[in-house]
Amino acid sequence: MILWLTLLISHCCLGLNVASATESTELERTENCQTRCSQGLNCKTKPDYTFPRPCHKPAGDLNTTSVFKNTTLSTVMSCEGRQKCSLHLRIKTTLQLADYMHGVSICTVTTGMMEKCQVISFTRASRQKMSGQQVEVETDCIDVSPNQQVQVTVKTMPSYCGISWAGTYHTPGCTHEDLRRHVPECITGRLSYEVYPERKELSVNVSDVLEDHSYYLRLCRKDFICIGTGSFTLIKKEQSVKSVVFSYSQPLPCLCIEGWTAVMDAPRVQVCPFKDRLEVLWFGITFDPLEESLLWQPACAVSAVAALCQKREDGVCVDFRGSQNVSREKVIFSKVDPHPQLCMKFSVASQSWIRCPFDSGRFQAWSIVETSTQGLEEVKMVSEITARFSVGQCVKSAGSPVCQATETHSVFVEKHKAVALNLTEELCNSCLQVKRTDVTFAATVLHCFKQCDGSLRLGVVKPDPDQTTWDVAWVVVAGVCLSGILMVIMVTLALHVLLTVYQRRKKQGNGVCTSEKQMDCVVSALQAKAVLHGEVLLPDSPQCGNNEKANLLSK
Repeated sequence: MILWLTLLISHCCLGLNVASATESTELERTENCQTRCSQGLNCKTKPDYTFPRPCHKPAGDLNTTSVFKNTTLSTVMSCEGRQKCSLHLRIKTTLQLADYMHGVSICTVTTGMMEKCQVISFTRASRQKMSGQQVEVETDCIDVSPNQQVQVTVKTMPSYCGISWAGTYHTPGCTHEDLRRHVPECITGRLSYEVYPERKELSVNVSDVLEDHSYYLRLCRKDFICIGTGSFTLIKKEQSVKSVVFSYSQPLPCLCIEGWTAVMDAPRVQVCPFKDRLEVLWFGITFDPLEESLLWQPACAVSAVAALCQKREDGVCVDFRGSQNVSREKVIFSKVDPHPQLCMKFSVASQSWIRCPFDSGRFQAWSIVETSTQGLEEVKMVSEITARFSVGQCVKSAGSPVCQATETHSVFVEKHKAVALNLTEELCNSCLQVKRTDVTFAATVLHCFKQCDGSLRLGVVKPDPDQTTWDVAWVVVAGVCLSGILMVIMVTLALHVLLTVYQRRKKQGNGVCTSEKQMDCVVSALQAKAVLHGEVLLPDSPQCGNNEKANLLSK
């Protein structure tokens, strides 16, 4: 019985607490603009359009510090219908009344607006009756707007120098639940949605819209403002079912659903279904092989840090120097060696994500190759680009990903040309530590030799079979060319000898050729040569009348 009684009391108390919490979110309602004064003090309100008057010197018996006390400011709501409410500023103060105080002046100023004043005046009889007493004055006839900063000044009438109260008040904004339901300029409608990732669709429902008005819906990417993606629709006020389906391409954290009433300068409401999906941002990394630059630009504005790192065998990614803060601009890392172990790390607060754009090996520019021919082992570096490397030998400890080289050598490798590593240490149970030195960001790569029988050494360079084939070809071509040159020389010498013999015989013979025909004889003799079974046949020229037999010269 006692247990049931305890539960009942707890339930009642909890219900009262919930009710109080609910009421506290609602503003106090007022039906009409009212000005109230303490009982016995008759007062009325009228606007004051006059310019401020100079203040008077207070009387000697007036305590300037105790005239206004307990001045408070608050917001109340006046409604003519469920969605036709307006806001008013309520000012309440306690005044030490004196007979020469005819009333109270209340002035308000908001940003970009002129000062507005109103006077609460007391009747002569009532103020004389209550002179010297503390009276309360309250008014809620000052119109204000949501999310407005108001400067308030309270003075006596007439105004006495040094006797006033001033304060600043900020009215509730449209984020206040009561205003969102009842004040027209704050009614944005309520958005609810369902996500269908397999179809990449968003089903959006709208409720609590401003009555007798159409409603806009769209998808946008949130930044300083929400930039539309092109998905846009208008739900007309005649439609009983206020829902729409949007398609999306990526579940970005800045992709939002935005809705607003179809009136001028209407407030807007946004919901972002994927706001926690930060991991989607860390894609779209591109590499420029000509500039050797790694580029990434966030699809959404995000406060993050981007850095390059080297991923070790144990999964730890060790940062390089030179991280960059990310907001909206493109991130560029220049002079990057595209190795599979080189990755990009993104950090937001205490979270981090690692993306390795080269892990497929598609852009790998260089590699170490082991070859074996006739029992001799050789280690070469092969590169797709002309580059310079630092190569060292080290011994890796068991279970440790770190291998420290005691001595390194610089190796220059030309594009598409294999280079044998010119080191002399044995490679048994050791590793090579290789790093590009002609770039800014490069991974330090370990190439370990797993199988070793003692014959594997650096610097044991075998001839390249392809290069040997080319050398033999060049020797054959050179021999052929040399034989041709010798043949030409021998033929030239033979012709010279024949010409000399011919000229001598002409001088000894009876037939004489004229000087004009001597050249023709020589030319005819040269034209009449014939090659027969490796011999040169030179007949006498018939133009000279010489019928001697042909001379046969052997090689």
